Amino acid sequence: MNMILFMIALSLTLSIALTTLNFWLAQMTPDPEKLSPYECGFDPLGSARLPFSIRFFLVAILFLLFDLEIALLLPLPWATQLQSPTTTLIWASTLILILTLGLVYEWIQGGLEWAE
Repeated sequence: MNMILFMIALSLTLSIALTTLNFWLAQMTPDPEKLSPYECGFDPLGSARLPFSIRFFLVAILFLLFDLEIALLLPLPWATQLQSPTTTLIWASTLILILTLGLVYEWIQGGLEWAE
């Protein structure tokens, strides 16, 4: 019981200290040199706030989608040890089919082409 109270007190003390430090650091005024964009020691040639092409975001979202698919499919080799491995494999095949159809749709719509 004493150990739990000690851990709670330590957590609260650490949280209060970090919160105070956060408020203290946020009030410091940064100089213009730290606010300028860093470009390998050279003076910036243009605005660092140029918008990205939407295609970069599309590729990132597609990567995350298929990365998640792989994470969901990694336990499949152990599916044969379940009570109904056939059902598990049918669900996995359905997932792969849905994602493949989405990829084909994206490909047909021209979302994967960089040239306009």
